[in-house]
Amino acid sequence: MGLEPQTTADEQSPYRGDLAKHIDHTLLKAEATQAEVVRLCDEAISQGFHTVCVNGRWLPLVADRLHGTAVRVGGVVSLPLGADTTKIKVAQAEEAIYAGADEIDMVADLAAIIEADARYLLQQLLAVVKACRTMKPPVLLKVIIESAALTHDQKVFACQVAQQVGADFIQTSTGLHPAGGATVEDIRLMKEAAPRCRIKAAGGIRTARQAIAMLDAGAERIGTSSGVEIMNELKTMEQG
Repeated sequence: MGLEPQTTADEQSPYRGDLAKHIDHTLLKAEATQAEVVRLCDEAISQGFHTVCVNGRWLPLVADRLHGTAVRVGGVVSLPLGADTTKIKVAQAEEAIYAGADEIDMVADLAAIIEADARYLLQQLLAVVKACRTMKPPVLLKVIIESAALTHDQKVFACQVAQQVGADFIQTSTGLHPAGGATVEDIRLMKEAAPRCRIKAAGGIRTARQAIAMLDAGAERIGTSSGVEIMNELKTMEQG
């Protein structure tokens, strides 16, 4: 009985028909191999995912594999800790872009968020935004705030600063923090705190129901390493 409201919401969700185009198909484990990255790209093309997101090591391969397709290339900066200096983050972003990234997922400085150090956070985010905006065409920036590790006020602070600097997206999580990943409640809070930013839900999203719930709550993008499984589950739901 407890699942009935969720099932009803799933059936009514406008995202069921185009879930794939909201998915960032992700492979960020350190032991990823070339064969796995190639398979990730081929899966993204086959399924119609929005983006393939990988570590910098693999960006040239991914850019080459996806060339001429509709799938975007996503690179990560300062993953997983977010504790790199501004100079390093800018350099990483620029290197990722030159390697072929269309989008950058950058981990924010958690110490600055926790200590409400607006000056440091603003300065750093502005520098990375500038690096993305000066490219032709401009590169999209997602700021990862690791929401599960933050208090309510810290989440609001991080979202407001990200919105102030003009970040394209605010992302819940790296998916690698022990505090956890995305929640529907955090998506709603982040959307309310930064209405001019789009929201990406990432971390622990492994089912179609989870993905749809995040989108229904206000997310516009889903970061997951379970994209194929999610689409297979969605097909089963539709057949049932």
